[in-house]
Amino acid sequence: MLTTGSHPAVLASIVEGCTSLGFTMSCDLVTGQLLRTLAAARPGGRILELGTGAGASTSWLLSGMDPDATLLSVEQDPVVAAVAAAHLGADRRLELMVGDGAELIDALAGRHFDLIFADTWPGKFHHLDQVLGLLAPGGQYLVDDLLPQSTWPSDHAHAVRALMDRLTTDPRLHTTYLDCSTGLLLATRRA
Repeated sequence: MLTTGSHPAVLASIVEGCTSLGFTMSCDLVTGQLLRTLAAARPGGRILELGTGAGASTSWLLSGMDPDATLLSVEQDPVVAAVAAAHLGADRRLELMVGDGAELIDALAGRHFDLIFADTWPGKFHHLDQVLGLLAPGGQYLVDDLLPQSTWPSDHAHAVRALMDRLTTDPRLHTTYLDCSTGLLLATRRA
């Protein structure tokens, strides 16, 4: 995927699609740049994205991937997923799925991924053990939206604290909390 300056070339079109839908949950610049960097560190990598949204984060991942890497991405909302499909669907490295992330996680049992970006509830606030089981040795798991946000349900801060505690105490993982963007946590599975 071509980049224009520091952004994937298709990102402006995806942002326009988001605006027309009123979709405001795309990743920001810092998260996108980190995703591109992590994908670039995985030549031939197998990448899983839980929560395609309209494709902003997907475009960042693709912009860092080499020609032999693959990306499987799932989005539950077909209207939002259609924006991603319209702008990114022709990329042969990408498999876009519309469906429930939890069902996909269950169906992937036994497979392994080098990078997993969990940007939706399945794989972050539930099905976490299953997703961590999908990480290859040395594989990385990234979650965002860990800083308080106006869209959070009233009891969500507790769920975020529990997630962070769970990830930072898992003996299979090395973790780093990044106090930037929307609040990021990066974990690497020990070999």
